[in-house]
Amino acid sequence: MTTLEIMKAAKAASPALATADPQVIHAALLAMADALQESAQAILAANALDLEAAQATISPVMLDRLRLSSERIDAMAGGVREVCALPNPIGEILSTVERPGGLRIEKVAVPLGVVAIIYESRPNVTSDAAALCIKSGNACILRGGKEAYRSAAAIVKALQAGLVSAGLPAQLLQLVSDTTRQSANELMRGVGYIDLLIPRGGAGLIRACTENAKVPCIQTGTGICHIYIDRAADPYMALSILENAKASRPSVCNAAEVCLVHEDIAESFLPLLREQLVDKRIAAGLQPVELRTDPRASAIIAGTKAGDTDFDTEFLDYTLAVKVVADTNAAIAHIAAHSTGHSEAIISSDEAAATLFLRQVDSAAVYHNASTRFTDGGEFGLGCEMGISTQKLHARGPMGLRELCSYKYIIRGSGQIR
Repeated sequence: MTTLEIMKAAKAASPALATADPQVIHAALLAMADALQESAQAILAANALDLEAAQATISPVMLDRLRLSSERIDAMAGGVREVCALPNPIGEILSTVERPGGLRIEKVAVPLGVVAIIYESRPNVTSDAAALCIKSGNACILRGGKEAYRSAAAIVKALQAGLVSAGLPAQLLQLVSDTTRQSANELMRGVGYIDLLIPRGGAGLIRACTENAKVPCIQTGTGICHIYIDRAADPYMALSILENAKASRPSVCNAAEVCLVHEDIAESFLPLLREQLVDKRIAAGLQPVELRTDPRASAIIAGTKAGDTDFDTEFLDYTLAVKVVADTNAAIAHIAAHSTGHSEAIISSDEAAATLFLRQVDSAAVYHNASTRFTDGGEFGLGCEMGISTQKLHARGPMGLRELCSYKYIIRGSGQIR
């Protein structure tokens, strides 16, 4: 099917889901989860072909994003079941107003209609997006990257089988086969068919969508995440959080890219940071973190001197930009100038400094004494996520079921006229 045919089919099928009995949607999601696990071998075989084709074209950390395993497929199925277990958002009465003339006005949650997602080389996004869309009553159009197309196609085939087994049309969940820019452009221009477009990927993809889309579009994902080590930080807590935020999975948007260190502790803390992220990791046979240091940090520890763009780069790799700052206000000012509005953290036992940081840093998620890696739908209790919105309308932070809903007003009267 062409992209236009897919959009038309999704639009035509969407009313069947919007009006479906919640028990039917519940059964469909459980069947989708079961189908993922039952199709694991076919999905893994498709993923192996994707991995083989991508070996020479993407970095090792990006290959890790692309790679599936039986455990990861089980986790994908678990994510679908977690979404299934969440309260049904559709039809929820958000507010009620009784007017003096007797009108009863209810604000009620309703599906958006058709949600399109453009994403890159993360096959698990396929099942996460599908589960969230179906649970929230939306038809779902997926347009993945060429590196993961075989994997995504195998996943969608399994998920569609689950939908159909519950009596819902397969057209509610579709994968665009064209992975060229043309199909992305068609989705961006899908006025009348696409109710919301969500790009999940690098800065280039997100910028292209937000600048060119003629349909409503959410800006998501790009994460230049900062961790500020205050002078009142517990150094060992700080090291543990930093290693988790940077090295546990550096290819994801909630990984830390910048470490800011208060000047009062720079002399003592920076050698510990280098020991933790470089020396100890080498000794343990792990990938060390390359430290891109500003002039003040370079005078204390060995590292690669930071270039002009290093504090504005989402590395998505084992690379961390390091800067010494005068105080909490200077850290806040640096974040305001360089952050993408995703996630930032302060490590400090000083409640006044923490409160100042939490209040003044204007990002979707702001942490005190915790890793930025928690900015995730599953960790926030949303089951899984459609993406991390770094804008303020209509959604911000991890996007779950509520963010895939709109609302309408239902007015009940008894003959009133104006």
